[in-house]
Amino acid sequence: FRLHESPEEEPHILLECDGSVLEAIQKHLKLYKIRRKVNITPCLDLSLWAVVPGEQAGDISASLPKSAAAQALVLTPDPRTEVMGWRLITKKGTNPSEIIPGSQIGNIQDYHRHRYKQGIPEGVKDLPPGVALPLESNLAYMNGISFTKGCYIGQELTARTHHMGVIRKRLLPVHFSSPLPEDSIPEGAEIFTESGKPAGKFRVGGGELGLALLRLAHINEPLCLNIGGDKVKLTADTPKWWPKTAGK
Repeated sequence: FRLHESPEEEPHILLECDGSVLEAIQKHLKLYKIRRKVNITPCLDLSLWAVVPGEQAGDISASLPKSAAAQALVLTPDPRTEVMGWRLITKKGTNPSEIIPGSQIGNIQDYHRHRYKQGIPEGVKDLPPGVALPLESNLAYMNGISFTKGCYIGQELTARTHHMGVIRKRLLPVHFSSPLPEDSIPEGAEIFTESGKPAGKFRVGGGELGLALLRLAHINEPLCLNIGGDKVKLTADTPKWWPKTAGK
């Protein structure tokens, strides 16, 4: 998030990240600042909120009181997709329901369930470093990849696959026939078709919802996941917010 308002101001960029890898990200950024005078500091006095839209949600900025701008450091549409609502960053201790009229404070499980239902990955558990590929993780649909900027690590392979190749696997929302037992599914557990063909791998989930990296050729088939010798059936879904041209 760009906090400075004009080019004349000293640049201030606020980076939202997975808190479990805060130190690793700082080291990574410092490695690439070279000789530029850039200060990289964690903002431990801030709180991040997701403002998830309800059924009648519209542009919440139209209903905000004037005092909201003073209380919110950042209040902006989620850059990934409209179905994820807004991102709100405040000072710790601020009550977000005072900033967003008519809102109700949920819990983190509510947020994750909404993400899983929409097929939105977030953080290193959903997108394991060195394992998850940007295009298979649908980052091109979520403003997560630029095909016009200069070089970056993996740019050539990513651009070539996007423009010429076929993406055979994608991260998709899945729905289980019964709620998953907590913390009993190993990372990357294999998902199979009814005939026993490998269809993909489980990535993350909670309750009856989750995310899985699946071969697109099998997503319309009945699928199952082996948990302790028991087969749990699941179905995959293509998110409605994906671009209409999302065929590759």
